[in-house]
Amino acid sequence: MSAILFEVILIAVLLLANGVFAMSEMALVSSRKARLKTRAEDGDQGAAVALSLAESPSRFLSTVQIGITLIGIFAGAVGGATLSDKVGAMIAPIPLIGAYSQQIAFGLVVGSITYGSLVFGELVPKRLALQHPEFISALVSRPMLGLSKIASPLVYVLSASTELIFALMRIQPRTDSAVTEEEVAGMVREGFEAGVLHEKESEIVHNVLGLDRLTVRHIMTPRPRIVWIDVNDTHEAVWHKIVVSHHSQFPVYEGNLDHIVGILSVKSIYANIAAGLPVKIRELTTPALIIPQMQSAIDLLETLKRQHRHVAFATDEYGSVTGLVTLNDITEAIVGEMPSPGDRRTQSFVKRDDGSVLVDAMIGIEELEEYFKEIDLSEEEERRYSTLAGFVCEQLGRIPGEGESFEFEGYRFEVLDMDRQRVDKVLISKLNSAPPAEAQS
Repeated sequence: MSAILFEVILIAVLLLANGVFAMSEMALVSSRKARLKTRAEDGDQGAAVALSLAESPSRFLSTVQIGITLIGIFAGAVGGATLSDKVGAMIAPIPLIGAYSQQIAFGLVVGSITYGSLVFGELVPKRLALQHPEFISALVSRPMLGLSKIASPLVYVLSASTELIFALMRIQPRTDSAVTEEEVAGMVREGFEAGVLHEKESEIVHNVLGLDRLTVRHIMTPRPRIVWIDVNDTHEAVWHKIVVSHHSQFPVYEGNLDHIVGILSVKSIYANIAAGLPVKIRELTTPALIIPQMQSAIDLLETLKRQHRHVAFATDEYGSVTGLVTLNDITEAIVGEMPSPGDRRTQSFVKRDDGSVLVDAMIGIEELEEYFKEIDLSEEEERRYSTLAGFVCEQLGRIPGEGESFEFEGYRFEVLDMDRQRVDKVLISKLNSAPPAEAQS
């Protein structure tokens, strides 16, 4: 009986050792190098060793496989060759099944070892490794490094064989260890679902990652919405625009809107008045920064930082000014709209009692599609317009008049108001009178 107990304990120890190897492998494979690097910089020598092992996985994996293979062979030999015979001898005196004692004993021993190997040698250790990968990697890295040195001849043969097979299969080893944008987005989503990040934090990170896909055209104030100051405007006209608009900076032009003089700051006007100096618009205007409207938002941010500016004018491929963009526009693209004091901006969508929606015609196409889920316009690269007003003119083939309408994808578009030659307000209603889809918050 003591011999059987010793062999059972021996097999249990071998299974636990197998679990240690499996746990070490899973922990190191699933560890994030950034976290290991942080722990190593904080003085954790185990993390530093784990980081070096992660840089040369063939050597580490070869060591783990040698250990697991040897343990499996030894456990099988002990269980199949010796333990099953002893268990069979114990079963032999039992009536009815004694004649099959060896077969029953072999099945019991193999089944028990298999169960123990799967549960205690694989599943439980790997689950533990997934729970705390960096901690376990730092804990087992130095023993694993020592084992790899002891088994270096075998490790070298296995590593060289692996590299040779990769070379024969023409598989190049991965050299890029950088985290992709999709992985960062996935981590942020997991952090939000786990309660580590607030909803707004998750949204801000998502918006930051999408800055390179936003262009100046998406975030700028379109040309018709800009409050302009003519360099030859009278003092009274300038003050009227300042008081009515509540803006702090104004674009200044001369002759026509494509001839930009620069940016006029209200502060500079107040400073001259306080000093008793005459207000001369041309002298108070700072030079304009001109950028292409297809420049990405992230590049715009770098340009504004490099030029020490807060405002820039966007132009199309023909050099015509199409809009104005500010540092605040980039901020709003990240954190959402931030109304300024005295902001009198009207709502872009006003839902009426009959289910129709009154829409500001200068709304962007993307925002229009976000509100009306059933409306799907052409792909962005195929469009010759970027606003609802441009879409209306494209559909009618001319500058419309008030009251003109057309139908598109189950909706009726009616021009309710014109601002001289520009479409100002459009009434959109569903043809079956059902209310349109609400915008998601």
